[in-house]
Amino acid sequence: MVLSLLILLLSSTAIALVAPALSAQRWDYVIKDKHVVSEKWKQHRRADPDHILRMRIGLKQNNFDELERHLYEISDPSHDRYGQHLSEHEVNALVAPHADALAAVHEWLVESGIRLDQVEYSTAKDWLIIPLPISQVESLLSTNYHVYKHEDTGHEVVRTTAYSVPVHLHEHIEVIQPTNYFTHLRRNTRAWAVPHDASILGQHGYYPPGHLLHGQTRNVSAVCRASSVTNLCLRTLYNTINYVPQAVDRNAIGITAYLNETANISDFHVFLSKQRHDASLSYTFNYTTIDGGINFQAEESDEDLAASRDAEANLDSQTIGGFVYPTPIEVCSIGGSPPFKPDLSLDTNKNEPYLAWLDYILALPNPPRVISTSYGDDEQTVPKAYATRVCQMFARLGARGVSLLFASGDDGVGRDGLCYSNDGKNTPMFLPSFPSSCPPSTGFVSGGGVSNYFATPAYQKQAMTEYIASLDSDFDGLYNKSGRGYPDIAAQGYQYVITYDGVDLHVDGTSASTPTVASVISLVNDALLAAGKPVLGFLNPWLYSVGKDGFTDVTNGSALGCDTAGFPAKPGFDLVTGWGTPDFVKLKGLAGA
Repeated sequence: MVLSLLILLLSSTAIALVAPALSAQRWDYVIKDKHVVSEKWKQHRRADPDHILRMRIGLKQNNFDELERHLYEISDPSHDRYGQHLSEHEVNALVAPHADALAAVHEWLVESGIRLDQVEYSTAKDWLIIPLPISQVESLLSTNYHVYKHEDTGHEVVRTTAYSVPVHLHEHIEVIQPTNYFTHLRRNTRAWAVPHDASILGQHGYYPPGHLLHGQTRNVSAVCRASSVTNLCLRTLYNTINYVPQAVDRNAIGITAYLNETANISDFHVFLSKQRHDASLSYTFNYTTIDGGINFQAEESDEDLAASRDAEANLDSQTIGGFVYPTPIEVCSIGGSPPFKPDLSLDTNKNEPYLAWLDYILALPNPPRVISTSYGDDEQTVPKAYATRVCQMFARLGARGVSLLFASGDDGVGRDGLCYSNDGKNTPMFLPSFPSSCPPSTGFVSGGGVSNYFATPAYQKQAMTEYIASLDSDFDGLYNKSGRGYPDIAAQGYQYVITYDGVDLHVDGTSASTPTVASVISLVNDALLAAGKPVLGFLNPWLYSVGKDGFTDVTNGSALGCDTAGFPAKPGFDLVTGWGTPDFVKLKGLAGA
């Protein structure tokens, strides 16, 4: 009797926390998830009840543990199943929800006045997608939606801080969005024009610090200089300069473009004409738009130029094209970018970029073998349930043989003056980045840190244990010693020269490092395919055992941030440069190509 009373009291408390008009009749509703709003987002006004949200209900994946077992076995070079990647059908069968879960959620929807012919499904039926007006969403989730405005940018989103579902559905539903994810996705790059008197095209590029060249015999100094990085310099530095792709009919590399970014085809060809003279004029990239993404191929406006809009997508496509020519490139532009003004009753407030892209890419029968992403968020701003589900979807791609590479951010361990928890306690802490903190991903310098959401993966435990011990208690209390550390590897990210709106532009950031290493991995895959062997797929188990010897160790520097020196670089693995920078020839040999 005491236990029954306690459950009833807890249920009543949960209802009171969200308290829309209809919730008083729904005694079985209990909060499913809640998340603290960042101080930068301010509640502005009640949401328009007629505004349409594209609701996504994520059902529990019935055999995800089994999928994870498969993932680690086929990604471990010491296992006899190494390289035996799963098919789309095999993956979908493992993550499909139990029939009872689907039936229970269907019953809930019908009883709530929602017709099942309104429902769309993901390929594995683990996601239900339903366009609904705010008024019906509020009733369904026993919550209230408001318009929130970001005080720095003025961007607006329609969100709630907590939502509830009937208690008997908690075991079946893992996450519902858009609800409490107040994303503020950032490009990990900065850009500025190349002065006319410093033009370097056809001459030299950036000369890397000497410690990056340790043990390398190629004549980097002949093609590199300190002020600018050319593609020729990068291909020489990372030892791809003499490699000609051999399996272009079986290989492809992908790029994600968020925040209304477009890779410009004209700029791509101008870049290649200057920096990759052997490239055919017919070489280009395939372009796909999903969920409201755009393909803007006109001249940039003065406002867009001032904001360097599309510089990120140009950087990614040009860097990769320069490395992997003539390998096919797939660029995917994903919608959902602020600013959003929710004054129309239209389904335009998507702003859930990862889920929309994952729906698309997971449905492809043959997704690109390597995918580069140069955008990210502070981990603590992402609800843990959402982050966990996104990482699980990354794992599905890894099981199919796809390598995912993410920029680790450009703020070291966190931006100075902002390194506090957002739970109302303002606890000083380093700020890990998402999605580079996902275990099934590979992150890059110069952002470095440790996840507060995800535990140290088995493949990383020895490296993390040794590195943390070497810190001698430095930064204790500011990071999670038992979390997934990143970055895993590094590359130059300083003063790349790209073509932007027809002219030369300098760019910095892990947005440059990420497509660089993605290109190197794509070329390793090409060599493997040409040798009749499987591609690398999920990189990290191989990287932390065999592949680490194919990187040049970086032992100087630190991940400055949070008004500290940040994690220092050390011999071997560290939380600044991971295992170091890639050497294609060594990696190809270690991969067995």
